[in-house]
Amino acid sequence: MDLPRTPTLDLTGKRALVTGASSGIGLGCAVALAEAGAHVVCAARRVDALTQAVAAMQAEGWSAEALPLDQTDLPALKAAFDAPFEIVLNSAGLARHGPAIDTAPADFDAVFDINLRSAFFLSTYAAAALTDAGKPGSIIHISSQMGHVGGIDRSVYCATKHGVEGMVKAMAIEWGKAGIRINTICPTFIRTPLTAPTFDNPDRLAWIMDKIKLPRVGEVSDIMGAVQFLASDASAMVTGTHMLIDGGWTAD
Repeated sequence: MDLPRTPTLDLTGKRALVTGASSGIGLGCAVALAEAGAHVVCAARRVDALTQAVAAMQAEGWSAEALPLDQTDLPALKAAFDAPFEIVLNSAGLARHGPAIDTAPADFDAVFDINLRSAFFLSTYAAAALTDAGKPGSIIHISSQMGHVGGIDRSVYCATKHGVEGMVKAMAIEWGKAGIRINTICPTFIRTPLTAPTFDNPDRLAWIMDKIKLPRVGEVSDIMGAVQFLASDASAMVTGTHMLIDGGWTAD
C-alpha cells in the first residue's frame, strides 16, 4: 500500500525577499524562512537596524543579506527584482491611527502609499520576474485581522488592509496558471516595539483582551509557522486566500 507523504517545509535552495525585515514581524518572517533553509534577502529602510538583524542571522549560520530599501520608491523596488525570488514576503507597513474625521490627507496618503500602493507593485514586479524566468513562486503579504473587521480609530488602516485582501484574490486568479501563488497572513495584535504604546493604553488593552478568545496577545513566533507553510510545498494548493492568526478575534 502506498501511503501519502506530507509535503516538505524545507526551503533549501530557494531565494526569498522579505520587506520590513529589520524588526518585529518582518524579522520573524525572515528568520522563519532562513531556518527552513532559504537564502533571505532582508529589505528595510532602517539601515542600522537591518544590518544588525542580518548580522545576528548570519551568526546563527543562516544565509541572509541586507538590502536597504524604501518600498515606496518604486524604481528601487523594481530594481530589486533583477532576478526572480521564489518567495516574496511583504511585511512593510504603516499605521497612523485616529478618528476618521480628524484624518489629514497627508496621513491618508502615507498609509495608502506603503500599505497598498507599494504592496500592489511589489506583487506585480515579483510575478513579472517569475513569469519571465518561467518559475513558480509564492508571494505572501502580512495583512491584518483588520482586513476583515473594523477597529477603533483605524478607518484608514482598515481600508488599506481590506484593499490588500481584495487585491490578492484578483492576482491569484491572474497568476494561477503560471504557478504563482499569492496569499495573506492576518495577525491580531502582536507584541512588538511598535505595538507597545497600544498595549500600554489600559482602555485599548481591555478592548483587545475582550476580543481575543485565547487568554493572551499574539507573539511574533505565532506568525512564523504560517510563513513556512505558505512559502513551501506544504501549501502548494493554497492561493488567493488568507490565514487568520487572530486568537479567535473574528470568530464572532
